[in-house]
Amino acid sequence: MEQHCHLDKLMNYFVHESSYADKGCVIGDNTKVWHFTHIMPGAVIGKNCSIGQNVNIASRAVLGNNCKVQNNVSIYDDVILEDDVFCGPSMVFTNVINPRSFVERKNEYKKTLVKRGASIGANATIVCGSIIGRYALIGAGSVVTCDVPDFALVYGVPARREGWICQCGIKLNFDTKAQAECVECRKKYCLTKDICKEII
Repeated sequence: MEQHCHLDKLMNYFVHESSYADKGCVIGDNTKVWHFTHIMPGAVIGKNCSIGQNVNIASRAVLGNNCKVQNNVSIYDDVILEDDVFCGPSMVFTNVINPRSFVERKNEYKKTLVKRGASIGANATIVCGSIIGRYALIGAGSVVTCDVPDFALVYGVPARREGWICQCGIKLNFDTKAQAECVECRKKYCLTKDICKEII
């Protein structure tokens, strides 16, 4: 049975009848929650999000606006997604660095932050405590064990930076002056000491 969140006003969102949105969670306007998903009390989901099939969102998870979470993803406590984040099918977050079934470490959770516009490919794993930079792109199947810079293209096991990516998702090619222009959207970027910045 569908269970709407406890809110001060009626919100305009959709929760499929096979899913559970527990009392005490917050779901923003125009968000859609699809089949067999569980949103726990205290979870916060922004506006215009799409939450796929078989997703679990824990009580201390936060999702910004316009996030897209594909099927079979669990977003655990202390995982924060800023606006416009994409989580590919079956990608994995963690929140304990040294788990043991017989040792309770709920007071040792490490925060994971995925900044605005970042995309995480299918079956990638993000080890807890990492910060994924703005508009970074994590390749499918990668294992991220450390922070990822803004606009970085990373992939592999463990994931390593293999280039830079435009805000629109196209790989950038820098010239000898460490400047690049996206071939599609024409945004311009510069590199300074391995830091990629958009030229405004």
